[in-house]
Amino acid sequence: MIASVLFDWDGTLCDSGPCSRRAFRKSLADFGLSFTDEEYKLVYSPRWFLMYEKLGLPQQQWRDADQRWLYHYREEEPDLIPRATEVLAALSHFALGIVTNGTRARVERELARLGVADLFQVVVCCEDMKQKKPHPEGLEKALAMLGLPASECCYVGDTAEDVGMGRNAGAFTAGIVTEYVDERKLRDSEPDLLLDSLAELPAALELCGKSAHA
Repeated sequence: MIASVLFDWDGTLCDSGPCSRRAFRKSLADFGLSFTDEEYKLVYSPRWFLMYEKLGLPQQQWRDADQRWLYHYREEEPDLIPRATEVLAALSHFALGIVTNGTRARVERELARLGVADLFQVVVCCEDMKQKKPHPEGLEKALAMLGLPASECCYVGDTAEDVGMGRNAGAFTAGIVTEYVDERKLRDSEPDLLLDSLAELPAALELCGKSAHA
């Protein structure tokens, strides 16, 4: 039985896809590189070093590129994904949390600005884990803080790495299709649920719960 629903932040609850892409475009332009929207979608990963490698940025410039991205992203103010507040309200009987590769300062700033910080019992960010997605460390840390087993958790994200982390931790997984991530990669990661939008999540989890009791 599912007792907790933990979310990725960027692209899953926070509509940061266009903001992130603009920041990447500006930061890589600082190094003389450019990409098309389709190229970005094909290479996108929450593990940015993999993106830099595929886009041809020399390894010695990766950390500088991270700092340039943060600099340009400060100009952005992303909103929540459509109906995210409604979804979180519908799931309020679960323990809710966030596990993200995002930096704590940025994520907490966005949570406060968007008025949803108090909805989550746990927030795990990149500084809290040594191993990034799809390694299960971040999710395992969040579950330990909640005192819940992975078998009672649903992890929700929009990338194959999100699904991989959930599976590696032993959690139920839900993949959300977005326009900024290659749907084929998400589908190939074989989430337990594959949804066209976040808004479908409450009904899908309710159906899963009924099936489990059938």
